[in-house]
Amino acid sequence: MSAVINAFVVILGVMLAGGHAVAAGDESAQVWPERLHGHGGPVRSVALDADDKHGLTTSFDYSVILWRFEAGKGQVVHRMIGHEAAANDAAFAGAQRAVSVGDDGAVILWNLSDGAVLDRVDTGDDKMLAVSVSADGQFAVTASWDRTARIFALEGDRLSERAVLDGHRGNVNAVAFSRDGSRVFTASYDGTIRVFERESGEMLREVHSHGWGVNVMRLLPGETHLAFGATDGAVAVIDIAQGAVFKQLASHERPVLSLALSHDGSRLASGGGDGRIRVYDTGEWELLEEFENPYGPVWGLALSSGGAIALYAGLDDHVNIWQVAPREPFEPVESQFPRRFQVSAEDDLGRRQFARKCSVCHTLTPDGGNRAGPTLYGVFGRRVGTLPGYPYSEALKRLDFLWDEQTISDLFDHGPDVVTPGSKMPIQRLRSDEERDALVAYLKRATAPEGSGADSQGEQKQ
Repeated sequence: MSAVINAFVVILGVMLAGGHAVAAGDESAQVWPERLHGHGGPVRSVALDADDKHGLTTSFDYSVILWRFEAGKGQVVHRMIGHEAAANDAAFAGAQRAVSVGDDGAVILWNLSDGAVLDRVDTGDDKMLAVSVSADGQFAVTASWDRTARIFALEGDRLSERAVLDGHRGNVNAVAFSRDGSRVFTASYDGTIRVFERESGEMLREVHSHGWGVNVMRLLPGETHLAFGATDGAVAVIDIAQGAVFKQLASHERPVLSLALSHDGSRLASGGGDGRIRVYDTGEWELLEEFENPYGPVWGLALSSGGAIALYAGLDDHVNIWQVAPREPFEPVESQFPRRFQVSAEDDLGRRQFARKCSVCHTLTPDGGNRAGPTLYGVFGRRVGTLPGYPYSEALKRLDFLWDEQTISDLFDHGPDVVTPGSKMPIQRLRSDEERDALVAYLKRATAPEGSGADSQGEQKQ
């Protein structure tokens, strides 16, 4: 009886704290928060370490966040800034290091003790989509839009490129190491999965050809099977030796964007553009649970050690946490909809352009909200690159002009590559004079320091 009472007290305490409880004996009864707040833009990926004590997330806001899970809370340990475009993926490399990749074509090695950049390699202008680290933490492999995968040795605080794996006819979207680190698997938009020798970079063979682009994959325990998800919504498990489909799993209605494997290998989860998450038992390939987020795609997905908890990310600025088992009877999805960049065609033309072109990276309030760009509050009359506390690029800090109606109009007419060359602003252009003039007029109203009009007040609530 006392055990029942104690279990009830634990669950009641979690309910009052707003977290998720996992039953005693199941993953050490760890308590999880309901969501992770800290990013200022849509979250691209989420990863957990082997003991579920820390996590890594990447975001459109250019940052990588190291989280600590403690007492039912997700605490930001470091918000790590180093990418000059969206950070797409990150992986732990032991307890003290991590590797991330982004739209800027950069690979960054991080020191997790202080959040500092240890080393950075710029591979070019092509986006890097995914990164995987070998089990011993000594090597990393990256996937790139330049149709290659690159292998790096993690030598202390340095990244040393060892091999470039080429031959794919489309973007490389996913990469994975064999357990001993001797082989590397690559999956591509060309529909194929290949395996390479890590040391020489030589392609050993094409493992499987799906036809449609392969977005994600996971190497399963025992390394005889591999799971993948594709642009046609297919999710399948292939026999690596035979190169044939071993098990066809339930398809998504839209492209498969994420796959997660629990650390013990017992659970596999797929996430799609349709907002669905499905969790499978990897022994019998039984569908255990299914969840639907009606507010958008599942870009990032991670499972706790035994698969009882799923962390998922998409268009929100936060990561949601779903208790897979034991399944809760009531599972509200805490997402604001429509989001700030999803506006109605009936909205004011200038406000509509701000929402679509600017709001993912900028706020209109004194607080920048951890977004990729500086706040636009008070921008008119401000010298370019001078807002205190924002980490501007050196190229922007060297420029010498004021932001006013003309320079802001020029920015959207000619593009940041012309008006602010060398800066990290993404290219956003408006060819229509009417739309450009409406945007400038709206910004002048909404960014006034005193704040005037319903538009300004409405934006400040976001």
